[in-house]
Amino acid sequence: MRAGRVGGGGAAYRSNKLASPICSSPAISLLCCGGLNKQRRGRGDSNKASSGVLRCHRSNKISHEEQKRSSQKSALNEAAAGNKNGRHRRNVSVPGVCTQHKVHPQKADYLLFQLNATQKATRNEAAASNANDDRLSKLPNDLLLNILERVDTLDAIRACILSRQMLKLPTMLSRFYLSVSSIPGLQAKPPRAVTLKEVLGINSALSHVTDNILSTRSPEVTISKLKIRFVLLPDDSLAIGRSVARAMATQKLGAAEFEIVTKKRYNLCSSIDFLNFAKQFNDLVGACPHAFAGLTSLWLENMRFGELDIPNILSTCKLLEYLRLTHCDSGIYSVLQVEHTQLVELEIDQGKFQRVELICLPKLQRLTYNNWFSCEDPMYFGFVPQLSKLSLIKTATRSDKSLKLSQLLANVPSVGDLRLDFGSEKIWVLPECPKLLRPVLSKLQHVNLDHLPEGCDLAWTMFILEAAPSLKELCITVWDHWCIMVKDKEFREKYGYCEKADVKWKPYAPDFKHKNLAKLTIYGFQPDDNFMRYVRCVVEHAINITEISLSDRKGCRRCGDLDPSRYPRTAGERKQTADELGLASGVVVHFRS
Repeated sequence: MRAGRVGGGGAAYRSNKLASPICSSPAISLLCCGGLNKQRRGRGDSNKASSGVLRCHRSNKISHEEQKRSSQKSALNEAAAGNKNGRHRRNVSVPGVCTQHKVHPQKADYLLFQLNATQKATRNEAAASNANDDRLSKLPNDLLLNILERVDTLDAIRACILSRQMLKLPTMLSRFYLSVSSIPGLQAKPPRAVTLKEVLGINSALSHVTDNILSTRSPEVTISKLKIRFVLLPDDSLAIGRSVARAMATQKLGAAEFEIVTKKRYNLCSSIDFLNFAKQFNDLVGACPHAFAGLTSLWLENMRFGELDIPNILSTCKLLEYLRLTHCDSGIYSVLQVEHTQLVELEIDQGKFQRVELICLPKLQRLTYNNWFSCEDPMYFGFVPQLSKLSLIKTATRSDKSLKLSQLLANVPSVGDLRLDFGSEKIWVLPECPKLLRPVLSKLQHVNLDHLPEGCDLAWTMFILEAAPSLKELCITVWDHWCIMVKDKEFREKYGYCEKADVKWKPYAPDFKHKNLAKLTIYGFQPDDNFMRYVRCVVEHAINITEISLSDRKGCRRCGDLDPSRYPRTAGERKQTADELGLASGVVVHFRS
């Protein structure tokens, strides 16, 4: 990969080399000044580079343009003077403005006015840019570092390259986020197309940047957080792993995080690809055990491991606090057993496990399971005494079993925050008797029920209110989100997607009173009988409720206009809706547009 001259900025990097070894790196040059763009565009940009205009130095570009405009102005002055002195020139040639057309004397004054205005605007813009640079460079280093650590590290380095006063700051950063997604122009709106070759080139440069940053730092400056997102490629991954391992051995390093993606998206992967990616990752762990032993966060995708691979990975990553597995498993209908002394948060997305068994996780606090594969109970909870936040997400079909929370959560009475997402399809939770549920929901304080199908009765959700005496806030989202729903009728019938149907439920104690619920939030509210009846029902049983927040459907640009909303927007419509609810004076109703 050629990274020596980037966008004509070679001179700039020679002058910066003495000040900061990080900023002088060829890999940094490639990442920071669009070198890949130059390689991709080819001859067009090389011509621009040879013209003497430095892409990274605005002042040179302005000087070149001002010289050009100066010659234009001289010609126009001559034309104007000739016109005023009575020397009637029928045609005046203005260099640089129009090389093949002549300017009439009567137009000379107008062109001169335009040129003066353009020059004034350019000078003002340059002055404003210099003023901004001066204001930024005059800030104290600790404040500048605080600002730079809030953005992508490569963006921070790009900013430091443009100011001599800031050249040494990259060596003083304590938080780093290095990502293969940091491709110049990728964050533009709309983002430009990125080729696989370009991503792989950035990944290679990223490995060099990582080594450059970590090897040139002073050991006295603690790295509080190091986060690296990279593509799983043997050479690049090995270089990154070894650089991080050396940093862990020689420097003070706090949190270390890896986000490892594959060169193919999930929908393009074959069964062989899943196995190969898992093997590449196992090889990386074997080659860099010290790097993984110090990791605190790990996110993997698109891998099919052997039966003992994931337990072995967990035993290697002794300090791991966060683990996310996306489209990862140990084979179709495999069983995953998880044991770890330090793990605090676990997320599983789309894995084809038959069952996930949390055997012993003494510090686990947060768990998310998104679209489990099995039709039976997806999880077994062993020793998880600190589990307080549970998110279960499932787009269910007719064959999927309805879960009984009293059985699923029998060993975890500590859950205080529960989120159930139904994907705008079948309700896969079975309303149960409060006597069975109360022991497992006794500490529940916050409940979110997401993507409930539109048009269905909401009364069944009251079973949670009956069984959770400590509940403080209930939030429901009613939304047929067409972007995530299967709409083809034949496909729905073939794979068992259900038609909309009300969940059968009746209160076990029609006159029960709830004393702790303080707030009800509804997204997707419509002023129809279903919603109005539900709000009145909640207020009737929650005797101490003080706030009701009613919001329209959550916005979606792609499908938001398919079913126009009837949400009350004017002051008159909102007053009418509030009056129809007929609530007590102590309850405040908020309409959120």
